[in-house]
Amino acid sequence: MKVIVSGSSGLIGRFLVERLEADGLEVVRLVRRPPADPGEIAWDPVAGTIDAAGLEGADAVFHLAGAGIGDRRWTQSYKQEILDSRVLGTSLLASTLAGLERKPAVLVSASAIGWYGDRGDEMLDETEPRGDGFLADVTAAWEAAADPAAAAGIRVVHPRTGIVLSKDGGALQRLLLPFKLGAGGRTGPGSQWWSWITRSDEVRALFFLAFSSEMDGPVNLTAPNPVTNREFVAALGNVLHRPAKLPTPSFALKALLGSELAEALLFQSQRVIPARLTEDGFTFTSPSLAGALETLVG
Repeated sequence: MKVIVSGSSGLIGRFLVERLEADGLEVVRLVRRPPADPGEIAWDPVAGTIDAAGLEGADAVFHLAGAGIGDRRWTQSYKQEILDSRVLGTSLLASTLAGLERKPAVLVSASAIGWYGDRGDEMLDETEPRGDGFLADVTAAWEAAADPAAAAGIRVVHPRTGIVLSKDGGALQRLLLPFKLGAGGRTGPGSQWWSWITRSDEVRALFFLAFSSEMDGPVNLTAPNPVTNREFVAALGNVLHRPAKLPTPSFALKALLGSELAEALLFQSQRVIPARLTEDGFTFTSPSLAGALETLVG
């Protein structure tokens, strides 16, 4: 079975490729440089170029590429890069797949819970309408960009991913040092909901969506037990045997990251549940935060 992966060097993509190859699948990576071996295909989303012939014969496509949301302060130019890296890449890939002689059965095209915006204590499943804000706008355009593939008869799934927990990248890695130094605590009010998933369950869910499910459209990829920020930091402090009593004031985080980025990443409240995923029979290996953190960093 031949599988195409974009974003293969990212936090999720690296682990996904390892899993695919361990299962004996032929993995072909989309890369934005000259290919170094037969397992790579060149593409340039900004220029609108892709080696379409290299995509022929693929059975499934995982599209995970996109500029990091929290990698830099949100200048206008970087916000445009965040949008373009998702919309241009998805549009190019979807339209190219739609024109293939032998189309893949499924396109798993990444999305995010940013779709829901800041929603307080609301319980959010996939039926909820789009929220407000930059990330909600980006996510809506990102998902819509895959429409040409769906129109061509390819099953398109949009995994709306929450905070991915891994000890070697992402939000958890950034929190570990201050907590280990005894300087951990809530960020902002602490009442905002954080919807999370371990990287292992994320990759298992992506596998499930591609090979064990017939679902299409949006599917929330978050653990079934979201927690408040206050609960998150308390659980992390407990696992690390460190205090979690030194809150980081909102104004300090806004000064460090920029007001808009800090609001979007740290202070927005999204209480998301994986309704469709669990209804379709997927089971989480880490459904509770305490158990997940113990496995990852305990």
